Amino acid sequence: MSEPTVTEAIDNIYASLQSDNADIDEHIATLKRALAREGAKEAVFDPTRLAQNNRSGRKMMQAYFRQRGVSVKFST
Repeated sequence: MSEPTVTEAIDNIYASLQSDNADIDEHIATLKRALAREGAKEAVFDPTRLAQNNRSGRKMMQAYFRQRGVSVKFST
């Protein structure tokens, strides 16, 4: 089985966030590997797809992902 792309890993994270953060750390690790494989420096998320689409929710997400080695940006 091949490793997921960055887009697939981000979609898995959206699904995890909607499922009360089920397996979120596993999905973040997969995203980190996909970013390294594709040479990307940061993951871009659509804030409208987040469960907590407010400033504090986005900042909390950025901090949590940063602790796990993934830089997060939000599309506008």
